[in-house]
Amino acid sequence: MTYKIGLLGLGTVGTGVANILLDPEGRNPLLHEIEIKQVGVRSLTKPRSIKSLGDRDLPEDYCTDDLMSIVTDPDIDIVVEVIGGIEPARSLVLKAIAHGKHIVTANKALLARHGDEIFTAAKSTGVYVMLEASVAGGIPIVQALKQALGANRITSLTGIINGTTNYILTRMHEAGESFESILADAQKLGYAEADPTADIDGFDAADKIAILASLAFGDRIKLDRIYREGIRNITGTDIKAATELGFVIKLLAIARRPEISPESSESQELDIRVHPTLIPKHHPLASINGVTNAVTVSGDPIGEVVFSGPGAGSGATASAVVADILSVVAALKASQQNHQDHPKINQLMGCSHQHYASVQSIDKTINQFYVRFITRNQPGVIGDLGTCFGKHLVSLESVLQKPSMESSSENLAEVVIVTQRVIEGNFQAALAEITKLPSLYNIPTVIRIL
Repeated sequence: MTYKIGLLGLGTVGTGVANILLDPEGRNPLLHEIEIKQVGVRSLTKPRSIKSLGDRDLPEDYCTDDLMSIVTDPDIDIVVEVIGGIEPARSLVLKAIAHGKHIVTANKALLARHGDEIFTAAKSTGVYVMLEASVAGGIPIVQALKQALGANRITSLTGIINGTTNYILTRMHEAGESFESILADAQKLGYAEADPTADIDGFDAADKIAILASLAFGDRIKLDRIYREGIRNITGTDIKAATELGFVIKLLAIARRPEISPESSESQELDIRVHPTLIPKHHPLASINGVTNAVTVSGDPIGEVVFSGPGAGSGATASAVVADILSVVAALKASQQNHQDHPKINQLMGCSHQHYASVQSIDKTINQFYVRFITRNQPGVIGDLGTCFGKHLVSLESVLQKPSMESSSENLAEVVIVTQRVIEGNFQAALAEITKLPSLYNIPTVIRIL
């Protein structure tokens, strides 16, 4: 039997998927039983070179700009959505599910925002929604959380899951260039979009950690409950200071079962956030550079495991898409061999969680901080800072005062403080009081420490 694919989108990822499906030799034998029936595109006149066809275009009868006809075609078994964005992707996916099609998607924004209705519809209809390609490109982290790590009680996920920001921060560390100049280069190289907001302000990473946290902890995650902070304000001065202290700066996505605060009994709330973080140079994530992605997973009984690899691009993402297609086909083939007219969904492949997790507000989390103050160069400044922190139960690990690197004025000094691990709300209250001190000039940098 041949299993027929409807491919929505023939951009970078869609072309990569087509290349694999049209060139099955030397790959998984199941690929010989998979056929692209139709490809949905926005424009029929745009040339699209397919490597596996000798850099020729797809035959004309493969392509259509009537995407709705693909998701309602009774001959198509699996709809692969790689057009991206929210609409028309959402409407097409829901229509495909209503027509009994299994879904493979790389669309993290769609799943993070509308996963509730998509997975509810899929459960009702009895079809799979596969999403390996939506997070971390070619790294099989979704499959691992669903199956390989299924025996574990996951305690935390910590990841570099946005290649654009990792590329920018790596260049800032290695070459000492400014954020703005590296961002411009990243755009020229295709690592960053013309509008880089989703990447540099943390929206992309928040979408992805919402998906991973949902898989790891078994409940749906409301995207607007995730604290998000991007890298737009990281400067060369911050990079230099981090290096001097034995750290590197990375944009981390974090999801974990929180520590129990002495002031809080809400121990079941999850701690999920995205923000720049100082990472010790010996940490496994500190050496993840360029556009590479990596995720560490901690669980009981396995301990800590690290997944690393290409986080984006035609090859990596297409590899994940086709892996999901193979999983669905293998499940369908097994059902047919067992003569099941209405195959049961394999629970290790599906996403069956129905309830929403309670996500902890950022002020209840426990963090260590690096803070850089620019102050008037006068006696008593460090004492004033220490008094404000002490009043709000913030203990300090180290204090360093030196001439300001951001001003030639002899009347300004720089004070770098590293706190101990403290309740974030207490730290923010102390910081609010410090902003009122007459001796303070400004607070250019506040970064959490892993």
